[in-house]
Amino acid sequence: MQNDQNGLIALLEPQIEALGYELLLIEHTQDQNGAVLRLYIDAPGGILLEDCQQVSRQVSLIMDLEDPIKGAYNLEVSSPGADRPLTKAAHFRTAIGEEVKVLTSDYILGRRRFSGSLEDATDELIVVSVDNEDYEIALTQIESARIVPDFDD
Repeated sequence: MQNDQNGLIALLEPQIEALGYELLLIEHTQDQNGAVLRLYIDAPGGILLEDCQQVSRQVSLIMDLEDPIKGAYNLEVSSPGADRPLTKAAHFRTAIGEEVKVLTSDYILGRRRFSGSLEDATDELIVVSVDNEDYEIALTQIESARIVPDFDD
């Protein structure tokens, strides 16, 4: 599945960037209602419905031409929302000081789920403080990461 996602990123990211947007995350899921290909995009001024529609039209053309996914699926293009995904080193660097939830692919000191303050981020790793204990997590070990929105501010 990861190779499939890497292939989709390589196929779609340059086209989305050419439109002036950043591709944050691709999710390809299957449930009882069918398959969904969900793209999260962002831009410096934020994302409007028209932005999602423009990217959806472009991606639909590419997907129809290249046909990288076999079978039927629904395409959804969305803004990242308040619980925005963190997928690149640059995303983590801009989120330092924020509360985050991180799921790792392997156990680190007996755990895979980390929920706490993002204390530091480099090109190779992040530091998350959970219950006053710092955990260093390599970016290559991160399965998913999101900002935890603070609705009190």
